[in-house]
Amino acid sequence: MHVYSNTMEQRLTDILYLIKRSRNNAIKAVNTELINLYWNIGEYISKQVESTEWGQSVVKELVEYIKHNEPEIKGFLVKNLWRMKQFYETYKNFPKLSTLVRELSWSHNLAIFARCKYNEEREFYLKISNQENYSFRELDRQISSGYLNVL
Repeated sequence: MHVYSNTMEQRLTDILYLIKRSRNNAIKAVNTELINLYWNIGEYISKQVESTEWGQSVVKELVEYIKHNEPEIKGFLVKNLWRMKQFYETYKNFPKLSTLVRELSWSHNLAIFARCKYNEEREFYLKISNQENYSFRELDRQISSGYLNVL
């Protein structure tokens, strides 16, 4: 066990803080980019379906195309692509909410847009999850308990 002077310990603590802050910033940046990707895929699919150019069979073909051409890319299953479409369609007309979704993980977003019926409810959980830094489990518990309805 090392014994450090207060000054040295503070310097070491400062460096550790910088490391943790940078790691958290990197995770947030990756998360934001993933949410942007899912938003863009959802938008693309939504517009193709809306113009009747695409249906379920084309989305299945897309999944097979991704698997065949980029087998290391995971998570792009039919169900997930339809969720991305639903995600986009849920928030596309609500710019305030579409900004908030980029601050949370995909699993947080899935829980909120799939389980909350109204935009006010979605906005509440998007904001409180971000402000309180809720884990997925805590967010799930809050939604299940009807936390918004208690306030």
